[in-house]
Amino acid sequence: MWGGRFSKQMDDRFAYLNASLRFDWRLYAADIRGSRAYARALARAHLISEMERDALVDGLTRVEQEFDAGTFAAQPSDEDIHTAVERRLGELVGAVAGKLHTGRSRNDQVATDTRLFVLDTIRNLQFAIRNLQSAILEKSEQQLDVLMPGYTHLQRAQPILFSHWLMAYFWMLERDHARLRDCATRVSVLPLGAGALAGNALGIDRDFLARELGFARVSDNSIDAVSDRDFIAEFLFAAALIGAHLSRLGEDLVLYSSAEFGFVTLDDAYATGSSLMPQKKNPDAMELARGKAGRLIGDLMSLLVVLKGLPSSYNKDLQEDKEPLFDAVDTLDALLPVVAGVIRTLRVHADKMRAALDAAMLATDLADYLVRRGVPFRDAHRRVGEAVKLAETRGIALADLSLDAYKTIAPEFDAALKDVFDFARALAARETVGGTGPGAVRAQIGRAKGIIKE
Repeated sequence: MWGGRFSKQMDDRFAYLNASLRFDWRLYAADIRGSRAYARALARAHLISEMERDALVDGLTRVEQEFDAGTFAAQPSDEDIHTAVERRLGELVGAVAGKLHTGRSRNDQVATDTRLFVLDTIRNLQFAIRNLQSAILEKSEQQLDVLMPGYTHLQRAQPILFSHWLMAYFWMLERDHARLRDCATRVSVLPLGAGALAGNALGIDRDFLARELGFARVSDNSIDAVSDRDFIAEFLFAAALIGAHLSRLGEDLVLYSSAEFGFVTLDDAYATGSSLMPQKKNPDAMELARGKAGRLIGDLMSLLVVLKGLPSSYNKDLQEDKEPLFDAVDTLDALLPVVAGVIRTLRVHADKMRAALDAAMLATDLADYLVRRGVPFRDAHRRVGEAVKLAETRGIALADLSLDAYKTIAPEFDAALKDVFDFARALAARETVGGTGPGAVRAQIGRAKGIIKE
C-alpha cells in the first residue's frame, strides 16, 4: 500500500505492534458502508465511470457478505480493516479496486468508520437502557404500597416507599439516555473528504457523502477532522457514568439482599454459590455490575491519557482509541440486560422492610409538628434532638416517651403528638412533586411511562 518508498520489509515484531486488524475488524460494516458511499461520490465527481462504480459497490457487498457469514479469510498482509477490505475487493473485482482510494486517506476513512460505529452503538445502548428502565417501572408499580427505611450515610433516615427508592435509578438512567442522545449530535459530523489532513483535491461532494451516510453535517476543518476523538471520549464518559449508576444500584442490592437486611432476594438465575460453603447464595450479578464500573472508568482514562499529549492532525497513537471503545461497548452490552433481568425477577420482602422502620425515623416529622405550632425550625430541631436523647437515655422508643416528658422539652407538644408516629401519615405528608408520598410516586411513575412511550 505504501511500500514504494521503502527498501526493507517491516520488522515482524513491529508489524504485529503496528497492525490493528485483530481488533478493528469490528468496523467492517461501517468501513464497507463508507466505501460504497465513497464509490458513488467518485462517480459523481467523474473520477470513475458508472460501470466502475457499480463494480466497486457490488464487490464491496460481496466482501460484507463474507464478513457476515464468518468466511472472510484474513491474510498476513492485512494491516487493518481498511487494507483487508481493499485487498479482498481487488481479488473479487480486479484492478478497479485500486481506484476506490482516490483522494481518500486512511485518516479520514477510520474517523468516518468509527463515527458510524459509535452512532449505531448509541442507538443500541439507548434501547438497552429503555429496557432496564421498563423493568424498573414494572417492579415499582408492582410494589407501590411497600414501605422501607430510606438511608443517608447508610444510616436509617426517613420512611420512604420502596418504589420511590427504585425509581431514583430510573431518573439516573434517563440522564444517561439523554446524555447519549446529546453525544450523538457531536458524533454525527462527517470527516470523509478531509483526506490525510489538507482536504480533498478532486472535487468530492462532501455534502452528498453526509446525506448518503446519514451524518448531520460535514466537518469544518480537515486537520481537526482526522484527529478529533472527542466524540469517543464523550461516549466513554457517558458509558462510565452508566457504569457508575449501575454500580450504585448493585451496591444497594448487595446490601439489601444480605441476611442483615433481608429486604430483597435475587432470583437464582442471577446468583451464584460457593465452591466450599453449600449454604451460600451470592449476588454476583450485582457485584459484577459494581466491578465493571471500574473497567468502564478505566476505558475513559486510557483514551484521555492518549489524547492529552498529541500534536495536531493524525498520529498513530490514535489507533489506541478503539480497544477501550470496543471494551466499553461489550461491557455495557453484557451488563445492561443482566441488570434488567435482576430487577424483573427480584423478590421484595415487604415485611422485612416494614420491620426495619422505627419511630426515630419520624424525628423530622416531630420537628415539623412544632413548626406548624409556630416554633422556628432550628429551635424545633434542637428540641426534638433533646427528645431523642432522652428516649435513648431511658432505653425506650421515641414514640414511648410520655406527653409530660415531651411538654418538659417544649410546651407546644399536646395530645395530637401521637398522630405523628404513623408511617403512612408521614408519607402522605410528602405529596410534593418528586416526593415519596403515594400520590407523588404514582405521578412520578406516570411521567416516566410517558417518557418510555415517547
